[in-house]
Amino acid sequence: MPTVGVLNTRRGPADGPTTGWTTGYRSRIVKESEKASPGYYAVKLMNGNIYTELTSTTRSGFFRFTFDEDQEAHILLDLDIPFENTAEIEDAVFAKVSDKEIEGYSKQKWSWNEYTVHFVIRFNKSIEGFGGWAGDKVTRNVKEFKAKGSSGAFADFKTSKGEVLLMQTAISLVSVDQARLNLETEMDPFNWDFDAVKNNARNVWNALLNKIKIEGGSEENKKKFYTNLYRSYVARTTWSDVNGKYVDVNEKVQQVDPKRPVYGSDALWNTFWNLNQLWALVNPDLTSNWVHSLLEIYKTGGWLPKGPAGIEYSGIMEASHEIALIVGAYQKGIRDFDKDLALKALVHQQTTPGIKTPENGFAGNRFFESYMKLGYVPNEEGQVSNTLEYAYDDWCVSQYAKALGKKDIYEQFIKRAANYKNVFDSDVKYIRMKNRDGSWVKDWSPYCCTSFSGPGYLEGNAWQYSFFNPHDVQGILNLMGRDTFNTRLDEGFQKSAKFNFNADGDLYDLVPINHGNQPNMQAAWLFNYSGKPWLTQKWTRAIMDQYYGATPYHGWLGDEDEGQMGAWYVMSAMGLFQTEGGASVKPFYEIGSPLFEKATIKLDPKYYPGGQFTIIAKNTSDKNIYVQSAQLNGKPLNKPWFYHADLVKGGTLVLQMGPTPNKSWGSSPQDAPPSMSPNKEAK
Repeated sequence: MPTVGVLNTRRGPADGPTTGWTTGYRSRIVKESEKASPGYYAVKLMNGNIYTELTSTTRSGFFRFTFDEDQEAHILLDLDIPFENTAEIEDAVFAKVSDKEIEGYSKQKWSWNEYTVHFVIRFNKSIEGFGGWAGDKVTRNVKEFKAKGSSGAFADFKTSKGEVLLMQTAISLVSVDQARLNLETEMDPFNWDFDAVKNNARNVWNALLNKIKIEGGSEENKKKFYTNLYRSYVARTTWSDVNGKYVDVNEKVQQVDPKRPVYGSDALWNTFWNLNQLWALVNPDLTSNWVHSLLEIYKTGGWLPKGPAGIEYSGIMEASHEIALIVGAYQKGIRDFDKDLALKALVHQQTTPGIKTPENGFAGNRFFESYMKLGYVPNEEGQVSNTLEYAYDDWCVSQYAKALGKKDIYEQFIKRAANYKNVFDSDVKYIRMKNRDGSWVKDWSPYCCTSFSGPGYLEGNAWQYSFFNPHDVQGILNLMGRDTFNTRLDEGFQKSAKFNFNADGDLYDLVPINHGNQPNMQAAWLFNYSGKPWLTQKWTRAIMDQYYGATPYHGWLGDEDEGQMGAWYVMSAMGLFQTEGGASVKPFYEIGSPLFEKATIKLDPKYYPGGQFTIIAKNTSDKNIYVQSAQLNGKPLNKPWFYHADLVKGGTLVLQMGPTPNKSWGSSPQDAPPSMSPNKEAK
């Protein structure tokens, strides 16, 4: 944080006055000065009139501070920044190692996660004074400062009007030397040229965002499309250093191929409905890297990670949906990884009860011993909804085994994939909480029992989870009945439209269609299976229009969840989706209602031979949201789905759009997408 005048190391309240000692070092911003684009941010700070700019490379940051007057300036390096689970600083060191460079580390612990961030910071100008603070105690004029708890350090400079101060930083989980290697490798080629780094970041982002070219449609929808595509990439973390060194889950330094980085993230919970399908389609090289990274963590730690934040086993969230990412990659032809090691990892994950790890995290699946014994998670132990999630992962393993020709493993897991039926109450036609003795929980309703830990439905309710069956939508249709399925689902959308498809304030029990959280992000696509694809077209459009906005105040109404909402929008705006998460032996795409007249996907020739695939939606508009007819590569397409293999060969999907539903297109029982269970109505 750049400041001028008297040194103030207090953070102060966010809503404090613009000036004064009591407010701390925070500064309000001059809103009209704010600029933001991929790889760049700039704003003028009211306190001191400091114009502040930021850009970055993969592992290094670059700051440019322009001062408005002659003053003593300070750069504050605060370790104790609040976040969702604010870390405790157990040990920290700042050392001034030259006139222009500071190095050190911060050992941080929060909940189950413990790690050390090593850093190197350098300036283009000599430091006039150096010190640090711990709590309210400030220490000046030292070369090294040690602390713990709420602490930080500062570097003092004398600046003149209009002077520019440059600062570069880099981090590593391995060591200070590795942080310096990251800094020198990524920043030295630019020779302190801020604009060159900014332009490089812009070029990197343009290469990513240019994988999909859209034409036609409104400016607002274009803004939403590319913002959501951007968001789908920004929240995942590269944790291995430029030379491939990283710290594994056992706090040991390991080495990987630098071209195969080790990634970190929050949970991969239900990313099969968003990130998995977008990455595999548009950036299969990143999907490949993800598979390598997950298998690397398995090799060193013994378990696949659910979401390796800081490369630790977090236990966040439930089930092991990294399995869907690995299986989906293989099924789509992304196979440049050790397939036998992957099978071993998948089978281990789905046959071994989870464990608490030494760092107080959790690896594997909770309640899994009961699930394997009973075929469901009993109410006395945990969320009944875990039964559904475990069954989906079992199905993914079965599909991988089938693709590899492992018949025994396939049969083992395809049988378990039907476990969702064990918690479906045919009397009320809902997924219901069930006791260990086999009896149903009596104090229950379709809109009850959201759970974050303990019995119930994880971040959802019975209404939502009764449609959660990615691999076997037809199975739920058979159990629920087609009329009940369609009526209940459509009425749920009508009710939820009044709330813009979002359960505000985590009140998950109150709204049927809660697009602001993961458990029923597939809901609008289910009508493709139930003979009413025009309702998929209607309700996906409604979600894109109402839930997603185009301003900072209305971007995503609920939990954007590290790009998951963004990836869903991108796929849906192109009119594509994969309810089964792309993990079938022959994965396929369902068809919705494209927003744009033309969307061109550039296919990676290393994985997909077709060059490009184009989706043309003739006459599409805010009113013309319904598919009238379809052609795939010049041939009539009468089903609301087609195979991934046909897409990656290259070609064109042409949809004729209109203002009223064509209820004969894609609505016959034989037109429904594939499911695990047979469609008894299809001939």
